[in-house]
Amino acid sequence: MYMRKRIFSGAQPTGQLHIGNYLGAIKNWVELQDDYECFYCIVNMHAITLPQDPKTLRQKTLDLARIYLAAGVDPERSTIFIQSDVSAHAELAWVLSCQARMGELERMTQFKDKGKGNAERAGVGLFTYPILMASDILLYQTDLVPVGKDQKQHLELTRDLAERFNRDFGETFVIPEPFIPKVGASIASLADPAKKMSKSDENANGAIFLLDDADTIAKKIKRAVTDSGTEIKFDETRPAINNLLTIYQLMTGKTQAECEANFEGKGYGALKGELADAVIEFLRPFQERVKQYDDAALGAILEKGAEAAREIASATLDGVYKKMGIS
Repeated sequence: MYMRKRIFSGAQPTGQLHIGNYLGAIKNWVELQDDYECFYCIVNMHAITLPQDPKTLRQKTLDLARIYLAAGVDPERSTIFIQSDVSAHAELAWVLSCQARMGELERMTQFKDKGKGNAERAGVGLFTYPILMASDILLYQTDLVPVGKDQKQHLELTRDLAERFNRDFGETFVIPEPFIPKVGASIASLADPAKKMSKSDENANGAIFLLDDADTIAKKIKRAVTDSGTEIKFDETRPAINNLLTIYQLMTGKTQAECEANFEGKGYGALKGELADAVIEFLRPFQERVKQYDDAALGAILEKGAEAAREIASATLDGVYKKMGIS
């Protein structure tokens, strides 16, 4: 019997998801469903590494589940669940924290960025965040992890921890590999193409959020920075235009050659106008689908997903405990 490889990924229910999150991650999740056994998690336990309002966090957790579904993640083909509904995530994280080294965690660039140079006042959870991420992945004997370039370091730590445990206690974990899409893995800010598009960008024009209305989208794209020159072609040395063209390509499904041919002889105004139309037309039906799932239907989907996740996670954790002599 052919066994499909397993994929795990997730997103935090904080801030608003933007088109970079969709194009760089969720779009790929949807496309992977036919060929892989997929586990897609709302990682709400990661969210509490920074202060959160409880009511807001709960609502954003459910809103994110709706976004998964509206984007095309199919609960009949993928397992969709909330991280905190599977207690094995926290349990394995403790075991792995006993295997991890302080030096490994101190080298994590995201801790340095989020700690903002004040590590002594940062929460311990922010420091050990990569261990919980490793637990998320290893619990499901994951083969492939769709990651952006900024998460590769965390995945390397996950691999190191899995290899160390397997060496010390016997073969237990699958060693996961990164899955990085060739196009759209990192969408840049519209306001500063040197930065990744971010939920927390201080410039409101830097990101197009999935629930932005048509007027807001058009205004943000109109204000997007451009490079010097007039030619509209894919060129990494001109990051602003390259970014706009990449978004256009991914929104329309056209090839690079088709995109360049479409804008041959045209100015930046034409590019921005057509890009705005493409983004608005894509998001309109998506935003309608978000409204389709009431709390009861959503709850049933998430509980079904949690049950499936708990079965696999519990089996992994039982095996870990037995090999360590704490079962």
